[in-house]
Amino acid sequence: MKIPILMYHQIDAPPPKGTALRGLIVAPKSFAWQMRMLRVMGYRGLSMQDLMPYLQGKKIGKVVGITFDDGFQNNLQHALPVLKKNGFTATCYGVSRQIGGSNVWDLGKVAPKPLMTQTDWKTWVTAGMDVGSHTCDHANLPQLTEDEAFAQISLSRHELEQAIGCEVRHFCYPYGWYKAEHAQMVRDTGYTTATTTKRGRAEVGADLFTLQRIMVARATNPLQFFLKIATTYEDKRA
Repeated sequence: MKIPILMYHQIDAPPPKGTALRGLIVAPKSFAWQMRMLRVMGYRGLSMQDLMPYLQGKKIGKVVGITFDDGFQNNLQHALPVLKKNGFTATCYGVSRQIGGSNVWDLGKVAPKPLMTQTDWKTWVTAGMDVGSHTCDHANLPQLTEDEAFAQISLSRHELEQAIGCEVRHFCYPYGWYKAEHAQMVRDTGYTTATTTKRGRAEVGADLFTLQRIMVARATNPLQFFLKIATTYEDKRA
């Protein structure tokens, strides 16, 4: 059995054509019909925490994981109301040292966008959503020494827990880049899952620290979205 885990970044009005990383910004109305389509198809959208028993094979059902990378404030503004309306939960992966900051790792590529504040994160959690770690600084782990990578992985979890007041048990590799030793570090520091940007469905019973996901882009149309969920179709485009 395979379970689709959806990968989103921003839920906001897309910038003008030609803007870098435009494909990662899904319009609020698109996100709304995507969640509605899931519900009509009989799927339950779940956070990584709620998805765990299904990934482990302890439960069986029509479920889809919903994840957001980076912790953009527009996830709270535009995605949270839609998730609540449909009775879904989701995981948002935060960059612990940019709470209330912006996507500084994209400096020079795109205009900065605000990330969730401490109050925003607490609102997210109070609404029944889950928080995961995306390292302390959105770090490119393969470019770091082992000690630096371990610090980014382990400290980010504790910093998020202290700032938000919730458990952080799920991790996402920034840029999707990692080595085998990084997956082991994630395991050793107490996380229970880690997601990648490798395209595909998550295999039940497979390695929980190299989970594949399905990219949902700005241009994903209803038929493509249906195929991503209902079949083993994998979109190879960025």
